[in-house]
Amino acid sequence: MSETNPSSVLEGSGQIREPGVFGKLMDIKVGVISLPVYLVLSFIVLMAAKTGNLPNDLIGGFAVIMVLGLILSELGMKLPILKNIGGPAILALMVPSFLVYWQVLPSGVLDSVTTLMKKANFLYLYISILVCGSMLGMHRQTLVNGLARIFIPMIIGTVVAIATGLLVGVALGYSVHHTIFYIIVPIICGGVGEGILPLSIAYSGILGPEAGTFVAQMIPAAVIGNIVAIIAAGLLKRIGDRNPAYSGDGVLVKSSENLANMPSAADKPIDFSIMGAGLLMACSFFIVGTVLAHFIGIPGPIIMILAAASAKALKLIPEKLETGAFQLYKFIAGNLTWPLMVGLGMLYVPLKDVAAIISLPYVLTCIAIVVSMIISGFYVGMKINMYPVEAAIVTGCRGGLGGTGDVAILSAANRMSLMPFAQISTRIGGAATVIGATILLQMWH
Repeated sequence: MSETNPSSVLEGSGQIREPGVFGKLMDIKVGVISLPVYLVLSFIVLMAAKTGNLPNDLIGGFAVIMVLGLILSELGMKLPILKNIGGPAILALMVPSFLVYWQVLPSGVLDSVTTLMKKANFLYLYISILVCGSMLGMHRQTLVNGLARIFIPMIIGTVVAIATGLLVGVALGYSVHHTIFYIIVPIICGGVGEGILPLSIAYSGILGPEAGTFVAQMIPAAVIGNIVAIIAAGLLKRIGDRNPAYSGDGVLVKSSENLANMPSAADKPIDFSIMGAGLLMACSFFIVGTVLAHFIGIPGPIIMILAAASAKALKLIPEKLETGAFQLYKFIAGNLTWPLMVGLGMLYVPLKDVAAIISLPYVLTCIAIVVSMIISGFYVGMKINMYPVEAAIVTGCRGGLGGTGDVAILSAANRMSLMPFAQISTRIGGAATVIGATILLQMWH
């Protein structure tokens, strides 16, 4: 919680009176809300949940994740050590996961958050707004340069991660087969929905046991890898802050052009009337990806990214609509990132599965895989005229839990503008991993 300097009150007598206890409490902020107001709002949500009156819809879901997201992100920004390694992302993701694991949340809370996150698909709406808004709002040349080069650190990072994972895993007592298929592949396969679930079905078809057995074996590696990537992103942010030459402050590729002096959506005054058009743009691109995915076999999010990128590169979108999409992205990223991560922590980080498999050699192997991938991205980025910090962060998204991981990693680094590149790294890299692992297992079993 942040505290402002208490303002003194000047009375008619000319004497200066310090504010009372309530005035001092009002100066303490949770996010942008005064502490007493926050406590009242939290009490309303808590009592509704305790008495079974919390709406099982978007209203109830948003109320829960906003209340928790505000306090956890504020603590993450203030607590020693945590504030330097992506504390807001870590607390917003992990504390709700522990609350679910310890079964301390009323059932109505989980029902409302499930409705928001899964039935209403808030995660994909968030990602659609960030992808389209950040992509349409960035300089056209920056987008083209980034898309042209992002595959180099992604591919090299994957090769380095596999080699390092094998060396460490085998050295710590795991077989080559187990290290590849149950530790390395789950970390770099692109998350649960797009990676682990298809893999579990493939493993089941090849090896025999039901798919659920393989899900439980693979999820722990993905969760641990995601946590390591979040912490690394927070550290990379600090490296960029201390060494500005390594950081593009959210820009991926260095450019000989003076982009800072070129007009962009970021220079336009806020116009609320065009944000609705930006929302329609994001939804439309997502629907395009969903529809075309049925015909061409490419995951919908990838089609969405390619469609938005093509529209930007070919200047098909009117400038006013690009500005609307960008301003909506800034609003959503600035207000709903931490609450979203609360929902992700409740529903997508199963600590029960992690606790059943976790051991020191297992954790060390996961750490080695993700760290080696990020380090390789840093140095490869430096060699190919990319900003090393941004290249390392995007490469590290290969070790995240799909879209969930991308949000957590980029928020820890305060670089949500990299979402289009992170999605490409995660989705395309993950799809290639699923296909490659299935073929390899079929040949090996």
